[in-house]
Amino acid sequence: MTRKLGTIGPQVSDIGFGCMGLNFALGAGIGKQDAISLIRDAFQNGATFFDTAEAYGPFTNEEWVGEALAPLRDRVVIATKFGFKNADPTSGVDSRPQHIREVAEASLKRLKTDRIDLLYQHRVDPKVPMEDVAGTVKDLIREGKVKHFGLSEAGVKSIRSAHAVQPVTALQSEYSLWWREPESEVLPTCEELGIGFVPFSPLGKGFLTGKIDENTQFPKGDFRSIVPRFAPEARKANRSLITLLESIAKEKRATPAQIALAWVLAQKPWIVPIPGTTKLHRLKENMGAAAIELTAGDLRKIDEALRSIKVQGERYPSSFAALVGK
Repeated sequence: MTRKLGTIGPQVSDIGFGCMGLNFALGAGIGKQDAISLIRDAFQNGATFFDTAEAYGPFTNEEWVGEALAPLRDRVVIATKFGFKNADPTSGVDSRPQHIREVAEASLKRLKTDRIDLLYQHRVDPKVPMEDVAGTVKDLIREGKVKHFGLSEAGVKSIRSAHAVQPVTALQSEYSLWWREPESEVLPTCEELGIGFVPFSPLGKGFLTGKIDENTQFPKGDFRSIVPRFAPEARKANRSLITLLESIAKEKRATPAQIALAWVLAQKPWIVPIPGTTKLHRLKENMGAAAIELTAGDLRKIDEALRSIKVQGERYPSSFAALVGK
């Protein structure tokens, strides 16, 4: 099953594959050969949309994705990102036009390709006018090095400014049953402008699988260990959301993760989530969510239940929160 990513975007699998966790942010990850095998397994299980970034490593993730997908290049859509100094999120943002060009050229080499299907600005750079960012990507599109322009975690003002210069194909932001903030302004703007929406962390960074509780110990280097929403007391308080998912999953003969993904898919036909995993059985589980149909009654039941559930904890530490919604 496929979906069109917005008005001008490509047809992609209705569930993509987020490659970040293969080696970045969520612990040690897995080795190169295992990662390459899993990326190819994702394709074999229906995924044609793959998400990476120079900052994941840095650089390693793009190299693995490039090697894994080289034999499949004309059958997949690859998205990557620019926007951090030295490809390091802790060093701050950098979307100067010259830097965008340098990153694009380097990404093309690492991805072993002659074009980037979807190039996102990873985070808005307040020091660089959005018109300059969009104009630079527009030039890259004209040169054939990039096919589509995207933004990540951008606010409505930035989306509109960018779209006026170079039509934005997709916006990538966090969205799930436990982070619905995009529904207030961002999703209506995407619908108005014909922009596709790509939710990252559609499984709540793993929490919505039901496999994480207040006793879970995160490995060294796992970003979740500094996220307020993953503090033990927040995890304990947020278990009511898992209870809801488990009850619906039982009725549908599915898993909580599949219900969480099916819910995201049911919101709009131009939404394409990109869950990630390092395990083949989880990959198959995630891809299987596309076959689960939630009726209007199911969706009403979920919405009604969610109104009585107050998710505890901020989704980002304060230093990261300053970079989103600009």
